Amino acid sequence: MAGFRSLARQVRDPRGDLALRRYSLRKCLERFAPYGHRATWDHLCARHGIGPEDRAPDPVRLMRALDELEEARAVWLAYEAGFAERRRREKHAGLRRPGAFDDWHRRTWGGHGVARCTDPEVHPTEPLAEVLRRLIAALGSGPGSACPVCAGTGIEWRQERGEEPWAGPVCTGCGIAVPQPALTDRTLARARLPRHRRPAAAVAA
Repeated sequence: MAGFRSLARQVRDPRGDLALRRYSLRKCLERFAPYGHRATWDHLCARHGIGPEDRAPDPVRLMRALDELEEARAVWLAYEAGFAERRRREKHAGLRRPGAFDDWHRRTWGGHGVARCTDPEVHPTEPLAEVLRRLIAALGSGPGSACPVCAGTGIEWRQERGEEPWAGPVCTGCGIAVPQPALTDRTLARARLPRHRRPAAAVAA
């Protein structure tokens, strides 16, 4: 199975068939897709003017989409390297049992779905790397009461029952599934309330 770098080289190959280069970019998303496969593809298409079903897109647009994806991947890999080093130091110091933050991190190892968007057509408009930088900064600064990506306070609890059952807080503004370690207990409790019982400010956000 080809890795991300090998697939990226296929996308960049000017001698390659455009349909194959597009296919290789889609395959890259099986290795790294911050919003999940469908939402990340929708994001890249929207930002770089690629028709989602266009089998022979402008190669310049394909390259720009790949550039954005690669920059975001570099941001996340650097973060993961720092995380792994911290865990090694903690284990050396006798801290063997990971906390809730580490549980979340294990589920998103590799960066796939790290800023999962439950609706593939609703996602942040900023570059992927910028979104990940905001998310990483929030995770390093402690829990807050707003979305770490768009600063929106509309957080609601959603549940999916598909092939991959999932439940958690979602930002009603930018659409990402907010990592629970990035939110205060009070914010999480409010998100679980039925909509009609939430504070007015949160509902209006």
